Amino acid sequence: MAVWRLYGMTMVKREKPFIAGTAIEEGRTFRNPVLAGTYPDPSVCRVGEDYFLVTSSFAYYPGVPLFHSKDLVNWDQIGHVLDRPSQLNLDGVEQSEGIFAPTIRYHQGVFYVSTTNVGRGGNFIVTTTDPFGAWSDPYWLPEAPGIDPSLFFDDDGKAYYIGTRPNPDGVRYDGDWEIWLQELDLEKMRLVGPVYTLWKGAMAGVIWPEGPHLYKVNGCYYLLISEGGTGHHHALTIARSEGGITGPYYGNPANPILTHRHLGKDYPIVNVGHGDLVQTQKGQWWIVVLGSRPSGGYYRNLGRETFLAPVVWEDGWPVVSPGDGRVLFEYALPDLPIGEKKPRLACTHFTEGVLGPEWQFLRTPRDVFWSLTARPGYLRLKLKAESVKELVNPSFIGRRQQHHNFWAGAAMEFSPRQEREEAGLVLLQNHSYHWRFVVTQKGGERLVQLIQCAGGAEEVIGEAVCSAQRLILLIQARGQEYDFYYGESEGTWSVLAKQVDGRVLSTDVAGGFVGVFIGLYASSNGCSEDNYADFDWFEYTPL
Repeated sequence: MAVWRLYGMTMVKREKPFIAGTAIEEGRTFRNPVLAGTYPDPSVCRVGEDYFLVTSSFAYYPGVPLFHSKDLVNWDQIGHVLDRPSQLNLDGVEQSEGIFAPTIRYHQGVFYVSTTNVGRGGNFIVTTTDPFGAWSDPYWLPEAPGIDPSLFFDDDGKAYYIGTRPNPDGVRYDGDWEIWLQELDLEKMRLVGPVYTLWKGAMAGVIWPEGPHLYKVNGCYYLLISEGGTGHHHALTIARSEGGITGPYYGNPANPILTHRHLGKDYPIVNVGHGDLVQTQKGQWWIVVLGSRPSGGYYRNLGRETFLAPVVWEDGWPVVSPGDGRVLFEYALPDLPIGEKKPRLACTHFTEGVLGPEWQFLRTPRDVFWSLTARPGYLRLKLKAESVKELVNPSFIGRRQQHHNFWAGAAMEFSPRQEREEAGLVLLQNHSYHWRFVVTQKGGERLVQLIQCAGGAEEVIGEAVCSAQRLILLIQARGQEYDFYYGESEGTWSVLAKQVDGRVLSTDVAGGFVGVFIGLYASSNGCSEDNYADFDWFEYTPL
């Protein structure tokens, strides 16, 4: 099938499939972010010459995307850590609840991921001996308060849990939390022994000390945390203990070791923080951190992404991005053999029998509403009574928006039978802020509509009569201007809406912690559920 791109109103035939990727090697350099789109709170560990990385996933299922790399730059998603309902209950959670800040660690042949399910159980650990295979069901830690758990394995064989919790002496203000530690019994997988307060952060009156990671370097213990909240004032700070794992910990006199809050809101990378250090097999140090790329002002539609920066040690402290002190868009490649990134075609034809790891559901699916076999070569979505306007598991399968400028489209066959039925594409920030680009029925007419939901209030932005059973829906974004087209075949396009302001999809308008997902969607909006929509293909291409 010939696939076409839309540039303005000019159609350009693309003869070769686009190979999706986020890290670009130019000579001996790479481009940040190494994971584009909403991949926040990165954690990394090395096992021999292999690197593994996880990020937060919030209300999306499967949870905790898992990546593998040989060079810290080219990351291949090898699956999800939490890919079974027995591991991940997301029923009814808000978009920015669910899975927070996982940490991945390796110890004596076993991989550990510790994380928090906010709203559905709290802190837990899962394990595996094969990161390319299945992970265990959760080992819940009901005695562990707070969020953002991390694990540390000391030289004497003891394991420790490090977390963040409300100030046990009484919360004096919003964000008055602290970092704490307790020993972890690996056989019983429970916390044992006394609880220690390690650090409250570098600033006086600090808010939200979180994301703790503990390291041992040259006999000293280092505690890396984030503070200042996850917004514009986000920062990384570090403390050191020379007397033992329980402290006392003293802050680096150069804190914060990384922040962009002083660079202003016009800087192209903002709210940098929540990092994890890793040492290569050649002795070099790097850090993965989250950050955002605003567009059209301080609007962060892509959410918080994963960036990579070099680290050196001076006078017993880490220096991030030496000589500059900021996370840059381009660095020299790590001194590692350049890994191969497995290509993923931008166009999905639904012929593989399984969905790729880039596709996710919203909350935990409790029934099977999709099929790749009912009509071979198509993704069939059953219309569910639930919709994306509710805190439910709707008939939605989506992937991240990863670029400010992109083209996305899908070919769909759908015949609505009742007035409330709709199917098509959704650009989703949360249940109260999204766009639905759908085919529906009203007054006996078949319509294509663009519906904006902002703050829970709906408005039809564009509407047109369209009798065709098969329709191609196209979205083109240039920064915060989104254009919507439809047509019965490639190259025959009609405009439904142009230059629609995308800022309504940013976290700065909608709130929360996540970026935009683009997905395929079908809903009866409370009516009977005996209809379906068939999707022939879906394509996402950066411009």
